[in-house]
Amino acid sequence: MLDRPVADTRPPAERRTAMPTLNTAPAIEPEGLNLAALIGALRRRRMVLLACLLLFPAIALIATKNLTPRYTAGTTVMFEPTEYAARELQSILRDESTTDAVLASQVEIIRSLSVARRIVRRFGLTEREEFAWWIADRARAEGALYHLQTRIAEAATAISPVLAGWIAPEPPAEVPPAELAEIQAAEALLQRLDVQVVRNSRVLQIRFTSQDPQLSAAVANLAAELYIADQLDAKFDAVRRANDWLDGRIAQLRQEVNRNEAQIAELRMQSGLTRGVNAGLQTEQISRLTADLAEARNTLAGAEARLGAARGIGAGNADLTALGSANLVAQRVARDEARRELDRLSATLGPGHPDVRAAAGRLAAADRAVGGETARVTQALDAEARTARARVGSLEASLRDQEERLNRTQGAEIRVNALERETEAARSLLRAVLERSQTTVTQTAIEKPDGRILSPATVPGQPSFPKPLLFVVAAAALGGLSGLMLVWLLEQSDSTLRSGDDVRSALGVPCLALVPTLRRGILGRHRVEDYVARKPLSPFAEAMRTLRAALWLGSDPPKVVLVTAARPGEGKTTTALSLARSAAMNGERVLLIDCDIRQPAIGRLLRTEGAPGITDLLLGQAGYEQILRRDHLTALDWIPAGAAEIHSLGLFMSEAMAGLLERVRREYDLVVLDAPPALAMADARVVARLADATLLCVKWRDTPRSVVRNSLALLEDAKARIVGAALTQVDAKTHRRSGYADSEVYHPRYSGYFRE
Repeated sequence: MLDRPVADTRPPAERRTAMPTLNTAPAIEPEGLNLAALIGALRRRRMVLLACLLLFPAIALIATKNLTPRYTAGTTVMFEPTEYAARELQSILRDESTTDAVLASQVEIIRSLSVARRIVRRFGLTEREEFAWWIADRARAEGALYHLQTRIAEAATAISPVLAGWIAPEPPAEVPPAELAEIQAAEALLQRLDVQVVRNSRVLQIRFTSQDPQLSAAVANLAAELYIADQLDAKFDAVRRANDWLDGRIAQLRQEVNRNEAQIAELRMQSGLTRGVNAGLQTEQISRLTADLAEARNTLAGAEARLGAARGIGAGNADLTALGSANLVAQRVARDEARRELDRLSATLGPGHPDVRAAAGRLAAADRAVGGETARVTQALDAEARTARARVGSLEASLRDQEERLNRTQGAEIRVNALERETEAARSLLRAVLERSQTTVTQTAIEKPDGRILSPATVPGQPSFPKPLLFVVAAAALGGLSGLMLVWLLEQSDSTLRSGDDVRSALGVPCLALVPTLRRGILGRHRVEDYVARKPLSPFAEAMRTLRAALWLGSDPPKVVLVTAARPGEGKTTTALSLARSAAMNGERVLLIDCDIRQPAIGRLLRTEGAPGITDLLLGQAGYEQILRRDHLTALDWIPAGAAEIHSLGLFMSEAMAGLLERVRREYDLVVLDAPPALAMADARVVARLADATLLCVKWRDTPRSVVRNSLALLEDAKARIVGAALTQVDAKTHRRSGYADSEVYHPRYSGYFRE
C-alpha cells in the first residue's frame, strides 16, 4: 500500500487559491523537423510509403506492356571539308574553317524539309499507319481550329466588323492533297529524326525512331546518303556556276583588251606619237627657245638701259660709261674743261674781255659737239632696242607655239599610257581567270563530298522505348518521392495528439499516462470497466497506477481530482472508474462521485441505475449515508448521479456541494469526480473550480488539438488546476511502431512484467 501523504489541513478555499493554473506553465513549441522525427514519421506511415513504392512500379510495368514499342537506329557521319578550287561566287578566294556554326549548318541540312520529303517519297511513308494517323489527326485539328475561328469571327461581326476581320482565319492554301500529306508526313518524320554533333568532334550522329525496326535503320542510312549526295551535288553545282561565271569573265576581259588596244592605236595615229619620240624633241626645242628668249630679253634690257642713259644726258645725270661711246666721253670732258676755263677767266677778267669771249666761243663749240654726238648715239641705241624687242617678241611667239604643241602631244601620250596600263591589267586578270578556268575543269573530275559514313545503321534488336527496367526504376523513385510527400502531407494534416511529446508541445501540460485500448480479444469475457480489477498486472492496470503515481508525486498531491474530456467518447468515465478502483486496490480510501448528471454512466457500469445520488443529496432529498455505495470488486466507495432529474448549475455552485467536498476530503485519501465534457458543458468548469486538480482525457489519434486547446482555455478561465492529460485508447502495437520517444512503453521486452 502506498504511503499516504501528509494531509493538507488548510481550508478548501485557501488550497484552491494557492493552486497554480495553466497560465503558470508556458507551452512548449513544437520541435523542428529532424532526422529522428522523419524516421519516426516514416515508421508510422510505412504502409503508405510501401504502397506508393509498390503501386507506382506496378502501374509502370503494366503501362510498358501496353505501350507500342519503338526502335531507334543510328548512323554516324564524319564531316571532313575538302579544299576545292571552285567555290560559290562569294567564296572563290576565301577559305572556310570547320566551326560550330558550320557543324550546326550541317545538322540543319540533314533535318531540312526537302531531305525529309525525299525520304517520305522513297519509302511511301504517307501510306504507313504510324504516319497516317498523324496526318489525319493534324487535318482534324486544323479543321476544328479553322471552324472555331470562323464561328468566333461570325459572332464578333455583330460587335465590330474590324474585330471580326482580325479574328477571321486566313483561307487555307490551295495545296494538292498528295503534296500536303507528303509535307505533313515529312514534319512527322523530322520529329523522330534526331541529329547531334558529338562533343569536341566533327562527327554527326543521325538517329531515327520508328515502330518498325527495319524502317528506323533504313531512314537513318538514307538520311546520311542523301546528305552526302547533296554535298556532292552542291559542289558540282558550285563548280558549274563558277565555270559559267569564269567563261563570262574571260569573254568580258578579252573584249576589254581588244577595245583598249584599238583606242591606243587611234590616239597614236591622231597625235602622231611614235612611242614618245616627238614629245622629247619638242621638249628640247622649248628648252632652246627658252634660253634664246632669256638671252634676247637680257639684250633688250641692256639696250633699253643705254637708251635711257643717252636720253638722260641732257639732264646731266647720265652715266656716259654705260653708253659705250668714247667720243662722247672725250667731248664731254672737253666741254667740261672749256666751262672751267670760262669760269676762271670770268672771275678774273670781265665779261667783255677778249679771252673771256674766246673761252665762251670754245664752250659753245664743245656743247655743239656733245649734242651732235649724243643725238647720234641715241639714234643708234634706239635702233638697237627696237631690234632686240622684235627678237624677244618672235621668240615668245615661237615658245608659245611649241608649248601648245607639246601640251597636245603630252595629253595624248598620257591617255595612251593610261590605256596601256589598263590593257596590261586586263591581260593579267585574263591570264589568271584562264588559269582558274582550267583548274575548275580539272577539279570537276576529282571532286568529292565533305562527309563520309563512319558506321551505317543496323536493324535494332531491342526497342528503345519503352524500357521496362528504366520505367520501373523511375516509377519506384517517383513512388518513393510521392510516398514521402504523402507521408509529409498526412503528418502535417494530422492535428490529433499521438504521443506524450505531442501533448506537451501542443497543450503545454504533461502527459501523465498512456492508457491502452482494450480490444475484444484482450477483454475476453471481462467488461472494460472491470478489467483493472480482474487483471491487476495488465498494461491497462499499470497505466492506471502510473496515472495515480503522477498525481501523488506532485509537489502538492491533490485529494479531489476531477476527470473530464473535451468531448464525449474520450474514455473519461472508464479512466475515472479504473483510476479509483486501482487506488482502492492499493489500499487507499477512495471515493468516486458521478458528477455527469446529464448522462450518468457510473451507475450503469456498476449496475445501480436509478438509485439516489449526489443530486438527491444536494437537493436535500436524501442523506449522505443513503447515497454512498460500495464497489462489489474493490474497497471503492462511490456516489451515483442520483435519481432526481435536474439540469441546473446551482447544485454544483451551492454550499451543499462545497460542504460535501470538504467532508470527503477529511474521510478519504483520494476523491475522483467524473465530470461531463468541458467543451460544451459548464458543469465541468464549475466543479473543476472546486477540485484540487483536473485531469483531461484525450483520445489517442482522434481528438483535434484545437478542440483540446479550447477545452483547456475554458478550464483555465474557470481557475481550474490542470495537472496534466492522459492519452486514452492507445493502440499499443501501432504506437510501439510509431517511433515516438514513449513508444517503448509497450515494447515486447516488458512483457515479463505484465499478465494479460
